[in-house]
Amino acid sequence: MNYSEFRTITPRIVLFITALFLGACASGPTYNPSTFIAEINEQALAKDKVKTVIIAHVNISGPSRSYLEREEERIDALVSKKLKEAGYKVLPQRLFVQEWNTAVRAFGDPFDPSTGRVNMKTFVLIMNSVKDQLVKSKQVDAFVFTDLIEQQVAFNNGMNHEARWDGVSRKPTLQGPGTTIPGGFDWNQLAAVASLQVVVFDQGLERIFVGRGGMDATDAIDARSGTRFERRRNILESQKYVQEGIELALHPWIEMADWPGKAP
Repeated sequence: MNYSEFRTITPRIVLFITALFLGACASGPTYNPSTFIAEINEQALAKDKVKTVIIAHVNISGPSRSYLEREEERIDALVSKKLKEAGYKVLPQRLFVQEWNTAVRAFGDPFDPSTGRVNMKTFVLIMNSVKDQLVKSKQVDAFVFTDLIEQQVAFNNGMNHEARWDGVSRKPTLQGPGTTIPGGFDWNQLAAVASLQVVVFDQGLERIFVGRGGMDATDAIDARSGTRFERRRNILESQKYVQEGIELALHPWIEMADWPGKAP
């Protein structure tokens, strides 16, 4: 290559590298309009006010479905790890369990298993009892509720048939014998998906944070029939999806680096 050819090619290379660099700088989290915008009392959740927390073993919105309930302990452990990494002290959950069970014996169970509803009057009595004991003996600053909740969505977004909810986009899963989805599949039918809802109360049981993040579908396409959704055999099996849901549910209390809720 002679000098004149080098002079001609060099500017092209520079422009190409510059374009790549600018493209990398411009790239960021993909906006997802389904992202839940948290309710937060930033002053109350400041680290100088909230240092020690405890994660409740019960849901504030009522018991989870049985197949989600089996995953609660695992999810709580991951939430606890995230809080500890952010600098908070997380007390053992067994302390909450002990005080909760004592209060239930005194006031009754606030959850009706036949309806799934919560008797809020009884719930408040129990929580006040739990709060009085744990704030006094363990100096708890906040109580964290981690509810696994379900909703119905359609996998009808775009050519990839994605579903969007609570900040995530997921493709459908095929389950059972078979590897293809029939061309006439009704993509407007609804399927069950799971999210993590985080609700935090301070020492006085004032609500100071509500966040929610999507995790994964709890339904899959039945490959045998090719016409409907069915319950997935392995619920919340993707650690990546679970972790994403936790980060979404805790933002902005604990900031998520690629939070998808900011419109371009």
